[in-house]
Amino acid sequence: MQKKGPLVSVIIPCFNQGEYLLDSILSARGQTWENVEVIVVDDGSTDNTHEICVLFNEIIYVHQYNQGLSSARNKGFQESKGDFLVFLDADDWLFPDAISINLTYLQENPKAAFVSGAHDRVDRNGNWLLTISDAVETDHYLNLLRGNYIHMHATILFRRWALPLYPYDVDLLVCEDYDLCLRIARNYDVIHHSKKIAVYRTYDSSMSGNIPLMHKTIGQVLRNQLKFLRNQEEHNALQTGIRETQKRYIIQLTSRLMESRKSFYTNFSKTSIQLLFKNFTLFISTAFSVMLYHVKRLVKKYTPEAFFPYLYKISASRKVVNMGSLNRVQPFSTVFGYDRGGPIDRYYIESFLKKNATLISGHVLEVGDNIYTIKFGGESVIKSDILHVDDTNTGATYTGDLSNAPHIPSDLFDCIILTQTLHLIYDFKGALETCFRILKPGGALLLTVPGISQIDYGEWEDTWLWSFTKGAIKRLLNESFPLAQLEIETHGNVLTSAAFLFGMGVPEISYEHLNFNDPHYQLIITAKAFKPKS
Repeated sequence: MQKKGPLVSVIIPCFNQGEYLLDSILSARGQTWENVEVIVVDDGSTDNTHEICVLFNEIIYVHQYNQGLSSARNKGFQESKGDFLVFLDADDWLFPDAISINLTYLQENPKAAFVSGAHDRVDRNGNWLLTISDAVETDHYLNLLRGNYIHMHATILFRRWALPLYPYDVDLLVCEDYDLCLRIARNYDVIHHSKKIAVYRTYDSSMSGNIPLMHKTIGQVLRNQLKFLRNQEEHNALQTGIRETQKRYIIQLTSRLMESRKSFYTNFSKTSIQLLFKNFTLFISTAFSVMLYHVKRLVKKYTPEAFFPYLYKISASRKVVNMGSLNRVQPFSTVFGYDRGGPIDRYYIESFLKKNATLISGHVLEVGDNIYTIKFGGESVIKSDILHVDDTNTGATYTGDLSNAPHIPSDLFDCIILTQTLHLIYDFKGALETCFRILKPGGALLLTVPGISQIDYGEWEDTWLWSFTKGAIKRLLNESFPLAQLEIETHGNVLTSAAFLFGMGVPEISYEHLNFNDPHYQLIITAKAFKPKS
């Protein structure tokens, strides 16, 4: 039976928030507005997120390699079909009539790009703390410059046409919702009301509990609006927003510090000491950043421009590298960052395979397992084979050493996926010659190899034999794939290479830095080689 009214998509991004996800899904499915689709975007979770999602046949489950909240929301939009959209975080939930209330406002105001409302705040365990309900009826862009009166993203119902124009900024770790609302409200009508729409769960370990990060990013979001301001009133509103942000976070830090101090006296323990020191450090760092901002403004205002280069030369000559958290001889992770949100080299590998997904089709061989065959080939794959070095892998269709595999027929495969394996094979040239032999004419080898890397602490430690460069791979493929069409690229830079060696995860590096390529620091090398058709 077809449900009445426009379809509304509720998109729930989730990264390791399985303990709260059930409440979020149930609130989306329990709306008084019946025509709702629920989409959960699993952003590379390692907890029970998938197990919870499979309990519901009606929801759409989408998995992606961990790329951050903004990317997950953009992915959810791409998978959605609704004329209207709600973005609900996995640890929050909607009131039953949330969609019905917001739809009524948008139907009465057909030019509005979105509508937002009030919300309740609760603690980690769901205990009510307060209700946030600001009254804003006009001048929404001006009021948003003065401060984010919306406060909670799930209270917003978007029209679909607004989001392709203004996708979420994947370079923002937090405040991406504030940034989006500013960009939309600058050019389109929006609505805000005081009816309660959703419940926001607040706790210190959430992103919004990171006060220095929030303070810094809100300032960045507001300053991004500078080039769009049209009059003095908007300039004044933005300056008010920056001042109020500084004031609010200093107050929050002071309050947190005093709470820690009270706990210290009433319950003297090691934990109390650590908490007090941690929050004192946060307070000092944020207060210093605010002070530095004003000092820079004063210097710029009262120092002659001709004196700037001299000041810079003096400061640069005295600059000392602050090693900070990197001043250590042990890595943060000994499992390549799998325990910190995912390995940095896998970001480049999966980007390469996604870019060449159309080649993963027909009869495909993948070495080790067929995870990437399924993920990027999908329905284009007619047959999937796996080669493993021994028979302990029960899913392998072929076993043996790739450098000496006469049992695999020639001219068999349309595509071979060989990722991060060549360095484990002593006769790596023989392995590439085997790939050439067993590919069909016109078939493609998708190859990735490590350049700058730690050596595995576990299973592959004793068989980790080689690292490569772009020049080495080019010569090897020219010899093993004669007259072949080759595309070879390097990925990484000094920052991502150092972060990978320290065992940091993808979420700890901005996408701007991940996507900057410096061929002098080859974290991994990717190659695409086609066997000539004749």
